[in-house]
This record gives sequence, structure tokens and C-alpha cells, in this order.
Amino acid sequence: MRARILVIDDEDSICDILQYNLNKEGYEVDTAYSAEEALDMELSKYQLFIVDIMMGDMSGFDFAKRIRNVTATENTPIIFCSALNEEDEKVMGLNIGADDYVTKPFSIGEVLARVRAVLRRTAAINAITAAGANEDSEYESDLTFKTLRIDRNEKICFLENDPVALTRTEFEILQFFLTHRNRIYSRQEIIAQVWGEDVVVSNRTIDTNITRLRKKIGQYADNIVTRQGFGYGFKETY
Repeated sequence: MRARILVIDDEDSICDILQYNLNKEGYEVDTAYSAEEALDMELSKYQLFIVDIMMGDMSGFDFAKRIRNVTATENTPIIFCSALNEEDEKVMGLNIGADDYVTKPFSIGEVLARVRAVLRRTAAINAITAAGANEDSEYESDLTFKTLRIDRNEKICFLENDPVALTRTEFEILQFFLTHRNRIYSRQEIIAQVWGEDVVVSNRTIDTNITRLRKKIGQYADNIVTRQGFGYGFKETY
């Protein structure tokens, strides 16, 4: 079944070019020219939203907050596509719950790669969830390091038994580190494991996510080590 995508942007030209190229890739694509128009649509039928941020009365950020509070769309992936290119805006978008962030002007090749990567990750998560609903499926044990714990079934991180609010990307980076300890991985190796091999992710995006992750895991921040010129790793001793 072809994935259905909704493009939300107040620029007709952006909607047209994304719709045309995504249709060529085999997706079913609809467009909306404002967040308000999108909210009047049957959003539960879409597998991905591509959303501008600066639009009319309701911003893309506000739209994302609204759909994250609705059961039918709380897990539908979002890619922000915006001319806002400051790190603060990107961090805000990711913290709201976006799965990726593309800055304008963009290349169609980059957008298509990011769409494929997000949909592939979502499909993998859905497959795990569906398997978990099967009585014969294998239950994944928690990942622990001292008082840091990841519940791989509920997708929750705990520190001293208190939940830690991680974005999906931060969660997947930490999960990768806890299952691959005591070795340094290059940024490209981390990208391949977390984002997928065919997606374009800048080194700054990796660095930003790891900086935020360190701040959230308290006393274990220093266990995520940096080796200048090589990459990152999770060391049980440092």
C-alpha cells in the first residue's frame, strides 16, 4: 500500500513541487495551504506530514502540538520544512516531536531521502509494535546502566526511576550506545544506525542531539565520550 503524505505550506509553488516529486516516487500526496485547512481534513489517513512553520495565524509548531495531543495522530511522523534555519528553531521543532527538519531552499533529492528514512523508521517501529501485540512475540528486556534504564517495549528512558523526556532521535541514539558500549563510532556509523544509510544528516545535527542527550542523562553525561576526529561512544568507565 502506498504511503499517504500531507504537505502543509502557504506557498503554492512549494506544495506543487513537493506533490509532483513525491507522486513520482509513488506516494499519494495531498496539500493544504494553512494549518487551519489541514486540521479540517481527515488526518488519521496520512502516514506523514511535511509542514512549513511560518504560516498565517497558526504556525507549523502549533499544528504539531495539536496533532500530538490527538490519539489518531500522536505517532504520525512530521518533517518540518522551513526557511527558519537557526539551531534554536530546529531544536524546538525536534522537541515538539518532529522526526526531521529540512531547511529552505532545499534539494528535492534531500527531501525524498529524508521522507524515505522517516517512513522506513516508522514502518520498523510499527512492525515491532505489531509483533509485541502477538502473544508469541519476544519481549525485549530493558537496557540498563547503573540507574539509567531504557524500556525498549514502552520506548521510555528512566533515570533514578524517573522518566526522562527524550525525543525519538535521542532515544534511538542512547539505545544504540547502550547496546554498543566501549567502542567509538564515527558520525557516519551513528547516522546509518539511527537515521538510515540513505539519509543526509549533517555532523552538526549529530553533535546537537548528543549535546542535548548528555544534558538529560544527568550523572552519566560523561559516559558519552568524544574522540576528536573519530566520533562518539558510550564508555562504562571514563
